[in-house]
Amino acid sequence: MASEWVSLFSGGKDSSWALYRALEEGLNVSRLLTVHPSDDSYMYHVPATDLTALAAESIGIEQVNVHPGDLDASAAEDSGAQGDAELEPLEAAVSDLQSELDVAGVTAGAIESEFQTNRIQGMCDRLEIDLFAPLWQEDPWDLGHAMLDAGFEITLIQVAAHGLDESWLGRTLDAAALDELAELNDDYGVHILGEGGEFETFVTDGPHMDRPIELEYETVWERTRGHLDITDASLG
Repeated sequence: MASEWVSLFSGGKDSSWALYRALEEGLNVSRLLTVHPSDDSYMYHVPATDLTALAAESIGIEQVNVHPGDLDASAAEDSGAQGDAELEPLEAAVSDLQSELDVAGVTAGAIESEFQTNRIQGMCDRLEIDLFAPLWQEDPWDLGHAMLDAGFEITLIQVAAHGLDESWLGRTLDAAALDELAELNDDYGVHILGEGGEFETFVTDGPHMDRPIELEYETVWERTRGHLDITDASLG
């Protein structure tokens, strides 16, 4: 039985890039594993994870869904303990997959977050599998342009940072947007790829996808932050 890889997949640009790079490297990715928090999370991408079913269909890889319920992140007093607790349902899901697959490892999209990466690496060590993290410690500017050069179409679905107003909601992350984010990084410390939670994205098309995802939405703005309320989504 050939070894198989599990892609930790939220539908956002970073996990999508990790998946794409794994496929480019010839890794046999046979599952997309998506955690669907019902509320805030320290470990996981939260918005619009329900759209990942369309992404999985377009990519053509079977999806495994994990629904951990409310992770109580908003009431957490110890971020480290909260991160450890949030990892448990993910680790249980990967462990379950080991009972049916020869799991070689998992892919992850972290760039600079040791909080996430150290926990995922620890999980891999306990389960005796590898971690493929192609974004780790890469330059965010170079990564953003690599995604665009590869043909990724990326939509901002949530913003929460000084300098990002309502006009960014639904905006395509293109070269002009990266230029503006670089300026916001200089002025306010906004991470160019939003890894500090400044913004969240969803990949609607890419070279690893057979069909684009078409979104209809309304914008919701609440004083200093906002998100897209997706009213309809379908494969083109």
